[in-house]
Amino acid sequence: MIGKTITSRKILLLAPLLLFLGLAYVVPFLGVVRWSFTMPEVGLGQYRALMTDPLVQSVFIRTLRICLIVTAAVLVTAYAIAYVWVRGSSVQRMLAEFCILVPFWISVLTRAFGWLAMLSNRGLINTWLQSAGVISEPLALARNELGVIIGMTHFLIPFAVFPIASAMRSIDERVLLAARGMGASRTRIFWTVFVPLTYGGLIGAALIVFVFALGFFVTPAILGGGRSVMVAELVYLRIFQSPDWGLGAAISVVLVLFIGALLALMRRFIKPAHLIG
Repeated sequence: MIGKTITSRKILLLAPLLLFLGLAYVVPFLGVVRWSFTMPEVGLGQYRALMTDPLVQSVFIRTLRICLIVTAAVLVTAYAIAYVWVRGSSVQRMLAEFCILVPFWISVLTRAFGWLAMLSNRGLINTWLQSAGVISEPLALARNELGVIIGMTHFLIPFAVFPIASAMRSIDERVLLAARGMGASRTRIFWTVFVPLTYGGLIGAALIVFVFALGFFVTPAILGGGRSVMVAELVYLRIFQSPDWGLGAAISVVLVLFIGALLALMRRFIKPAHLIG
């Protein structure tokens, strides 16, 4: 009886939040779903277009390719930063915290334009390299996929550091001492003991980064220069510039369902693995 009372109180406390989320997210999304089936004509025409339109298919393939590359780059960089943050000296930990926290204070728009100033043909990097005589012509570092990947990787690194660092902190030091007592070298301990014990954090960070990357809009729009359109930008173009609201709504629905499937996968498999680690 007491347990039921406590549960009912929790539901009452959560009711305003659930109502707000429903009105703010679920109801508008249902409207987008309706558009995907009714505009410009009632039916599945927009979803058939997703399967047959070469432009839409190329954008989806480009988005997946960029997201996979960004995820791999973020994991490698974040793992190194997290390792220093968890196991480094006090000065190293302080520097790592600075590198992790400061980006949160800078907006994504500011960071995107900052990278554009660094990577453009007349940016700092090309200017320095040409002044030093290293190159004669500016390198194509922006207005392409490379610039998008660099900007997205920089933005997403802090989000991957936290789950990886959490997994590292959960490692029992006695396991590492036992491996060292058995004569294993530091390199072997790192690759055969330390890294496998952080797999839960790595997979969780990979899913977080990949899901975030799928919905990126500002960074690809600025650093891609319209030449590396991703799914979120394609939705914007279809809704506000074409206008083709039905196809834009269908793309949005597919993207949301795909992200929902990834989140369900993370909830089902990643969280238990992380707790075990």
